[in-house]
Amino acid sequence: MTTFDTTTGLRVLAPGEDGWDAARQAFNLLIDQRPALIAYPQSAADVASVVRFARAEGLRVAPQSTGHNAGPLGSLDDTVLLKTSDMRGVSIDASARRARVQAGARWEDVVPRASDMGLAALHGSSPDVGIVGYSLGGGMGWMARKHGLQTNSVTAIELVTADGEQIRVDHDNEPELFWALRGGGGNFGVVTALEFDLYPVESFYAGSMFFPIERASEVLHAWHEFTRTAPDEVTSVGRVLSFPPLEEIPEIVRGQSFAIVEAAYLGDEAEGAELLRPIRELGPVMDSFAVVPPVALSELHMDPREPIAGITGHQLVGELPAKAIDDVLDAAAVAPGSALAMLELRHNGGAMSRSAEHHGAMATMAGEYAMFGGGAVFEPAMAVGVQAQLALVHGALAPYDAGRYLNFVEEQHATEVAFPPDTHSRLVAARAEYDPDGLFKANHEIG
Repeated sequence: MTTFDTTTGLRVLAPGEDGWDAARQAFNLLIDQRPALIAYPQSAADVASVVRFARAEGLRVAPQSTGHNAGPLGSLDDTVLLKTSDMRGVSIDASARRARVQAGARWEDVVPRASDMGLAALHGSSPDVGIVGYSLGGGMGWMARKHGLQTNSVTAIELVTADGEQIRVDHDNEPELFWALRGGGGNFGVVTALEFDLYPVESFYAGSMFFPIERASEVLHAWHEFTRTAPDEVTSVGRVLSFPPLEEIPEIVRGQSFAIVEAAYLGDEAEGAELLRPIRELGPVMDSFAVVPPVALSELHMDPREPIAGITGHQLVGELPAKAIDDVLDAAAVAPGSALAMLELRHNGGAMSRSAEHHGAMATMAGEYAMFGGGAVFEPAMAVGVQAQLALVHGALAPYDAGRYLNFVEEQHATEVAFPPDTHSRLVAARAEYDPDGLFKANHEIG
């Protein structure tokens, strides 16, 4: 085993050593990561040691926690994969309503504890996603329409720079680097810890309504109309979803397809029920809406917890005419046995569309909706069907294209599509200043 001169038990694996194949696995099982080395730091000092080693050896450094969104990294032949999964320390200051997390912490490490304190974080739909990657890339969650993107609630970042130095940045210290990190991803250093604001929330009125897949057009039209007047206190998703016929899936939905409306409302039950009345009057076959603590939102979207093999597609879209709803449903053709297992539209807007002086590089989210879809690939032939179906979806939404949200883009893509031109130019300049030799390999590289 390769060793480093540290005092904290840094583990480093080389190809062929015990545990190598498990260590290099990404969350998407289709991604075949083959780095030069894999390092498991235990501390910021370990991270600095790895960065200095890689620089001296002519290698690059790719930080990774859970392995979500690993596809855009591409080849890792000349790269040390820096797995921060052992660094999961969390502290919460309830009086200051602020959390500090280490690089490998996941939302499941924060959300339950904060919920018990009457606090909520701007987490997304997957409790096992790494907080750092989610936050550096933007972070669109269940309170986004009210409180904006998670990246703009980040108050301080600790990182290791390209010269191996450990620094802390915030609004007053290295403000340009702090700006670039909040939305510009892992292009500027290895983040070892984040601090971010939490919000005082005792409960939500939240849940899902399930309808037979045959009613998808009716349901998504009703949801689309609902979003036109929904207050910022509501963040919602309209989706079609097929559950696989697997034993671990609850019998009530196993092997079936549904049209689903999910929502979280920052308000009381009576107000929430009245807001959602037009959808409920359609007669769902299942309705889970209730007053719930913040932690209940962790599983609302039913994201898979175990690594999967699949292909996804995404785009941000502007205002959709009613015809576009039917066009995209026809293109997706989600049903039992079809190539796409899922297609959803998330409602953007609200606070996500309003910038403020203290915001980072991802000050706002473009578009009124975010499309995300995908299908499982259990054998190579299935990939062709998923890709073809996604191409039809993109074609149906092409007239309304508003860019990309890179946290949802799971293949290499030009980063210009995610930022206004002036913002992207400023990010390119920041990359040239803080990592002029391209030491760090982000999953979406800028410049």
